[in-house]
Amino acid sequence: MNNLVLAIDGPSGSGKSSTAKALAIRANWSYLDTGALYRAVTFLGLKHSVQDEAELFSLLANASIEFTCSPKDPRVFLDGEDISEAIRFQRINESVSVYSAMPAIRKYLLDLQQTYIETAPVGIVVEGRDIGTVVAPNAPLKIYLHADIQSRTLRRENESIEKIPAVDISNSLSARDAMDSSRVLSPLAKAEDAAEIDSTRLSLQEVVDQIWKWMQQRNLLGLPTIAVIGRPNVGKSTLVNRMIGRREAIVEDTPGVTRDRVKYEAEWNGRRFFLVDTGGWEVKPEGISEKITAGAEAAIAESDLIMFVIDAQIGALDEDQSLVTLLRKSNKKVILVANKIDNAADESDAYALWNLGLGEPRFVSALHGRGSGDLLDLLISQLPEVGSQPADDGYRRVALVGRPNVGKSSLLNVLAGSSRVLVDDAEGTTRDAVDELIDFGGSTWRFIDTAGIRRRAHQASGTDYYASLRTAIALERAEVALVILDASQIMTEQDIRIVSMAEEVGKALVIVMNKWDLVDEERQIVLDREIERQLERYPWAQRVNLSAKTGWHRDRLAPALRTALSSWEKRIPTAKLNAFLGELVGANPPPVRSGKQPKIKFATQAGVCPPKFVVFATGFLEDAYRRFIERRLREEFGFAGSPIEVAVKIKERD
Repeated sequence: MNNLVLAIDGPSGSGKSSTAKALAIRANWSYLDTGALYRAVTFLGLKHSVQDEAELFSLLANASIEFTCSPKDPRVFLDGEDISEAIRFQRINESVSVYSAMPAIRKYLLDLQQTYIETAPVGIVVEGRDIGTVVAPNAPLKIYLHADIQSRTLRRENESIEKIPAVDISNSLSARDAMDSSRVLSPLAKAEDAAEIDSTRLSLQEVVDQIWKWMQQRNLLGLPTIAVIGRPNVGKSTLVNRMIGRREAIVEDTPGVTRDRVKYEAEWNGRRFFLVDTGGWEVKPEGISEKITAGAEAAIAESDLIMFVIDAQIGALDEDQSLVTLLRKSNKKVILVANKIDNAADESDAYALWNLGLGEPRFVSALHGRGSGDLLDLLISQLPEVGSQPADDGYRRVALVGRPNVGKSSLLNVLAGSSRVLVDDAEGTTRDAVDELIDFGGSTWRFIDTAGIRRRAHQASGTDYYASLRTAIALERAEVALVILDASQIMTEQDIRIVSMAEEVGKALVIVMNKWDLVDEERQIVLDREIERQLERYPWAQRVNLSAKTGWHRDRLAPALRTALSSWEKRIPTAKLNAFLGELVGANPPPVRSGKQPKIKFATQAGVCPPKFVVFATGFLEDAYRRFIERRLREEFGFAGSPIEVAVKIKERD
């Protein structure tokens, strides 16, 4: 189900519809009125004078109910006929509870509602009954909106397209409440984790503002995105580093260092947004430059605002004019930035950039910081309140790490079913860490594709040094490391070093033997020996043999990731842990040291992610005995795919 779901429940007349539409418009989300679907079924039943459940279900099977999820103009269609107004009459209100109580009808509409939710492009506000408990029980934010009967009656009276006495509306609402409350699974039930709002004395704007604040606190609202576009070597990555306040984007004097489009989160004066650094755009790209240019154009399409950067020391070239034409076709707001402006003389020369027709050029020196604050003030003033990308979407984070050219990006693309990241035969194509959301194996995962690590960070220089640091940052951000090895090649010391990096930072671990389509019987025999010798320290790691090129065995990857993450988060009850430890020590007591045998008193699990255990003993425990405890812990409780830590704390004898 779509992760960005706001579920609003409550009785009729509490203001759910108005609130939901206002929130959906403000967030640029879809909107679903589940009550309208029940009213459409009621309209169908009354039209054919049908109250029998089986007969009505038969009618539904041959009918078509559609709901347009635009919050500005939501419409309901029955067999192509717009019935949006017809379902608002009082005769529908009085009968809807009868039809909505039919189990087969509820199941039919539940499937329909969840289809609308799952296909929402960004997020969706769903209102009605049973939303937080049945329709969208996993919604990250649930609201229960209610009001007293007088306020609800007044709202229904104002919304009604018929002239109905207030007393009749009040009686109808009370009767419907009573009928719904009497059912075994009442649609008026409030989800346990729902936030409650009494709208009796609140205006619509006050209700909307309160829920909006909760949406912000839950990081449900998308952050606006700024794409940084320009020719190669105009200083885009230097400017990105200046704006995010840290040296994260790779910077060198050599053109073409940035290749993939890389997203960074930034903040200025309390406004958070995404900056997308892109590779240099070229008019007639060839080879790998063709893919880099395509990535830059994709960033333009996905952005809310474009920052077009020009090297003011060189001025506008014919290529810049071609890029201006492309930017105009995008219909996006463009801010023209003249970089490398270090003094007033540079400014006077750069005014010629007005001729590009993109408005006033903004002068900055990304290297020295001149004008960067004014530029940030301008950018956030032009950004929409929300964008299309969530700040923290809660998806499981997977870092793809390995040596260059082992197939990390190819694996990412085959899992995505499309070319999400740059792939080329040239070694070291990926240089920055690139985030991608990918649906596979029944879940959505956030994959972080990293640059290949050639050597240890202290031995690397230039681009390799920065790429190594980005990989280390990616591992810190991730929950599970997917270490990619080339099964067709001899395992190297650097392969083992990369595996140990993942273990050292305490991440869940899955080792992928890629390029299995190139492994013959002779190589497989040799590989088994290499694994036994080189990976003897990691028998607990989940291992998957696959081919990114052909997609062979890619279906085994999701179960391996889930197992590793489950182990990484596993907690053993203290009583169960000490019962196990008592049996272990009874059968295999610690070895005697200096004529004394340490006594193990008890143990506790100090943490998870990864699991950490502390053993309290009266004396020092040999490293071999600690490894023995770890091995037996794994045999007893599993922990496949996760490192575990066993520490010993010495307590003096009583």
